Amino acid sequence: MRLPLALRAAILASATLLPVTAIAQAAPHELLSTEKQAQQLPADLVEAISRDLKLTPQQYLERAELAQRLGTYADGLRTDRPDSYAGSWLGTDGVPVVAVTTTEAAQQVTKDGYATKMAAVSANTLESSLAQLNSWITGLPKDVSSQINSTSIDVLDNQIVIDVVNSPLGRALNLPTLLAQLKVVLTPGGPGPVHQGPQGGDTYITTAQPLSHDTTPEQIGVCSFGFNSVAGNGESYNISAGHCDPSQEHPAVGAGSPVYLPDYNDVSRSTQIGAFTNSAMGVDADGLDYSLIKLNNAGVAAGLDTPSVRGANGTTVTVTGTARPVVGAPICKSGQTSTFTCGLVIAESVDAPLHMEDGSTRLVRGFAGSTCTLSGDSGGAILTGTRALGVTSGSNSGGAPSCMEANLVLAPDGGTASIGIPIEKILDRANAKLGKDLRVRTASAPA
Repeated sequence: MRLPLALRAAILASATLLPVTAIAQAAPHELLSTEKQAQQLPADLVEAISRDLKLTPQQYLERAELAQRLGTYADGLRTDRPDSYAGSWLGTDGVPVVAVTTTEAAQQVTKDGYATKMAAVSANTLESSLAQLNSWITGLPKDVSSQINSTSIDVLDNQIVIDVVNSPLGRALNLPTLLAQLKVVLTPGGPGPVHQGPQGGDTYITTAQPLSHDTTPEQIGVCSFGFNSVAGNGESYNISAGHCDPSQEHPAVGAGSPVYLPDYNDVSRSTQIGAFTNSAMGVDADGLDYSLIKLNNAGVAAGLDTPSVRGANGTTVTVTGTARPVVGAPICKSGQTSTFTCGLVIAESVDAPLHMEDGSTRLVRGFAGSTCTLSGDSGGAILTGTRALGVTSGSNSGGAPSCMEANLVLAPDGGTASIGIPIEKILDRANAKLGKDLRVRTASAPA
C-alpha cells in the first residue's frame, strides 16, 4: 500500500554536498565511549552502515548522538538570537556546523565550540518565505500546481529549493520574485538477538473489510510496522504511516480497519493483531502522515509490546529513546521490503505531494533522507543511532525492484531520497488530539 511520492532526489542535490571547506572547529565535548553499544548492533545493521554510510558502527552511534546535541544547542541559539540563527548541520566528517548572519553570533558559536558559517538570511526569514511560496502554490490551478514536485529549505546554501517538472508548463511558471534566496531545480518527471515475532519494520496487511476467502489481492494493502508504543493507561499501539489506513483512501470506510500478520500460505487465515484507531495526513494533520494501530491481545502476545526494530534475518535493534532530524545526521531505516538501508538526513523539513490511488493529492511535510525505500516500506521505523527518529512516508524509489537498481537508475538525478515523518511531532499531535499520553517503547522506559 506504499504509494508513490513525487519526490526527486535532485530537489536536495545541493543539500547532500556538505562542504567541509567551511569547517574549522573540532566537535565540542568528548563523546562518551560507544564501543560496547556498537558491539551489540546486529550484523545486518552493521553491514548497512558500512555499505551505505562508509562508517564504523561506533562512528555511526557517535555522530547520531552528536547530532542530537547540536539540535539542542541550535534550539537555544535560535531562541536567544532569532535574527542571527540561520541553520545547523553535521558535516560529512562529523563536525557540527552552525550558520549565523552576524559576526557577533559567529564569535559566540565559536566560543561554544562549534564551527560556524556566515549566511545571508536567518532561518526564520527562510521559513516565512517558504510559507509564502506554499500559499502561492496552493492557489494555483491543479494542472499548474502539479508541475511542482516539492519545496524545501537547504540550510547549507541558505536558500529555498523548489523542484519544478522540466516541462514547458513547468519552465513557464511565474515564480514569486520577492522570496529570499530562491533556487529552482528542474527534474525529469552482528551478533544481535534474533526474534521470530513481529517487530518494527516487519510486514502487516490491512483491508477495508475483514479478510475472507473472497478478498482479492487488490483489496489488500501492505505496509511496515513502525515503533511499538504504549499509552498512559497501558494500552499497546504501533505507530505507522497514515496513508496505510484504508480510511484515508476511502473515507466512507471509517476508522477501525483491521490489521493482520500475514499468513503466507493462506492469506485469508491471517491473524488480526489490531486495528487502526486514528490516522491523519496532509493539511488536516499539520502536514504529518501517521497512524496509530491499537494492538489486541494477539498483537501483544505476538511480541509487539517490545522496544525493538528488525533488520534482515531476524536480527534486532533495541530502541533507546527518541530523536529529532538534524541535517547530516546518520540514519538507518527498517522496512519489510528493503530491510536495513542507511543514509543521511538531507533536509529537516520538506513539503512534497503524496499522490493517492484515487487521484487526490495530499501535501506531506517531513524530513528528507538519502535512504533507499521500496514499495511496502511505508510506515517502517527510521533510526538515528538507536533512537527512534520517524516513520517512512514515501520516496522516489518506491517502484524499483531493488535498492541496487534504484541507486543505478536515480544516480544521474542525485540518488535515492525519501520522506520521513518525525516521531516526536507525531507523538505531540497524537497526544494533543487524543490525550493518550502515548510514548515510544524504549529500553529505558517501563513496558
